[in-house]
Amino acid sequence: MKQPFEKRELKKKSENLSDWYTDVILKSELADYAPVKGCMVIRPYGFSIWEKVQEIFNGLMKTKGVQNAYFPLFIPLSLLEKEKEHVQGFSPELAIVTIGGREKLKDPLVVRPTSETIIYAMYAKWIHSWRDLPMLINQWNNVVRWEKRTYLFLRTTEFLWQEGHTAHETEKEAMEMVLTALDWYRQVYEDYFALPVVYGIKSQSEKFAGAKATYAIEALMPDGKALQAATSHNLGQNFSKPFDIHFQNREGKEDFVWQTSWGISTRSLGGLFMAHGDDNGLILPPKIAPIQVVIMPIFQKDRESVISYCGQLKEVLTNGGIRVHIDNREEPSVGRRFNEWEIKGVPLRFEVGQRETTDRSVTVARRDTGQKVTLTRDQMLIETEKLLVTIQGQLFTKQKEFLTKNTHDVDSYEGFKKIMETSRGYLRALWCEDAVCEAAIKKETKASTRCLLLETKNEQGACIHCGKAATHRWLFAQAY
Repeated sequence: MKQPFEKRELKKKSENLSDWYTDVILKSELADYAPVKGCMVIRPYGFSIWEKVQEIFNGLMKTKGVQNAYFPLFIPLSLLEKEKEHVQGFSPELAIVTIGGREKLKDPLVVRPTSETIIYAMYAKWIHSWRDLPMLINQWNNVVRWEKRTYLFLRTTEFLWQEGHTAHETEKEAMEMVLTALDWYRQVYEDYFALPVVYGIKSQSEKFAGAKATYAIEALMPDGKALQAATSHNLGQNFSKPFDIHFQNREGKEDFVWQTSWGISTRSLGGLFMAHGDDNGLILPPKIAPIQVVIMPIFQKDRESVISYCGQLKEVLTNGGIRVHIDNREEPSVGRRFNEWEIKGVPLRFEVGQRETTDRSVTVARRDTGQKVTLTRDQMLIETEKLLVTIQGQLFTKQKEFLTKNTHDVDSYEGFKKIMETSRGYLRALWCEDAVCEAAIKKETKASTRCLLLETKNEQGACIHCGKAATHRWLFAQAY
């Protein structure tokens, strides 16, 4: 028997972040568990946020001429095996189809964990001359990676993402694309999610399998753990040579293309949901919220006049470019409906009763602070726009302060371990860049190298763990 909504109290973020996170996703109707182990169903409210991400990112990609396409879900295993480091990196997570139509397949099919190999098999057919370059293609799709431990949005067996794949004449052009994509991700997080990020190059052991170098966006979550928020890879010629993607250059000689790939997935939404919110539910930044204003008619006597007035308010706001929903349900109670929209994190709630209808006004409640203000109808549009901008800015400022407070330079391994055992956060520490030392630090503290920040300057010193010579402070954190 289903439990009525009003009898299910939301768990408190202030008491247990993990329990709250799962509970708020389910109760805000962002997603639900699927019948397939490790998978989730993204419900309409959650998917509308993903659609907003698609809209934003498609706009950014079009500024550089990147076009959307679609490639098959199934990849012949023989294609995946062409780049050895790539297949080794993904082999523990592969889902492989060996039987199709009741017949054993001669060449097993991999359910795509990522699409480099099948896309590059096509690039080899399409690219012949420098005139065919750059080739700039993106696809929005699903991928499957067989995860042992799953967590709604943050880590699921199947997830949604975009993956951009580009081919260039020179490595310089490819690197420009790598950093451009990285900045697009920064814009999505900072300008829309109101979530400040750090970004830089990954260590050799943490880079994408098959890449020459991987660059990442990292976000800090409320429990002091890091979320790898998006990645952009310089593939060099590591795929173009085994896939024979060659072209005639401007001097008439044969050369191999220089490639990039880059992606952001639905795990980004997990970071958005976890970062913002309180004991009452989600707090969605206005720029990404599918509903920016929910209008709540409060009926006493004249239902029709209140509903009509709410419709007028909606028309004005919608014409002003604001995303609005009227909740004119008679059941459940007004208080319960207030609670539902709080859990969903809608930035502004408009309360409209007989008094507001008569006075030609509206009572506005902010989700982030709970503050209320009464606006005249003439003020409403301009003041609502101002409030949405204010909320967006204040959410970012709050997260920026949290990031600054929880980023530390450490010079002793004892201090490093102490912070990782307590508050966690980002630690900037000298590291010798030896993979064995890196693995030891992770084993002893659960902290991994997140990235070497792009603006990091050379610094002579001793590795925080082994004492060998080190020239850079790397960013360390425990991670999701």
